[in-house]
Amino acid sequence: MSLLTQLNDDMKQAMKSKDKEKLSVIRMVKASLQNESIKLGKSDLSEDEELSILSREMKQRKDSLQEFKSAGRDDLVEKLETEIKIIQEYMPKQLSDEELSAIIQETIQETGASSKKDMGKVMSAVMPKVKGKADGSKINKLVQEFLN
Repeated sequence: MSLLTQLNDDMKQAMKSKDKEKLSVIRMVKASLQNESIKLGKSDLSEDEELSILSREMKQRKDSLQEFKSAGRDDLVEKLETEIKIIQEYMPKQLSDEELSAIIQETIQETGASSKKDMGKVMSAVMPKVKGKADGSKINKLVQEFLN
């Protein structure tokens, strides 16, 4: 089942159950998908493109969450945490720390990286392997640890 089909089905269900928060998030994600397909001039997006959009939406919310927490806006923090939970339902299962570490170590060996100078080379090789399955900042932190 494509992401758009799943979103449409879930949107109908949210309307029937009068779940306003879920409905709102689904509409935002659908709008992002449709805007991207218009921008690219395609009627159907690939799975990778859909995943990129979901990841971008998740990252935006996580960044905002940090800002609101530091500003003491508990009302907005709660709303964003709910939105993040809803978007996570459509994301692929996240990799565990052990799985992620194994992938990073394997990639460091493949690229022959030995110092922080090789960070970009390692990151560009790791990111396609874990696309949507791990947070970029977490990956960055682990790569730095392994290259020290």
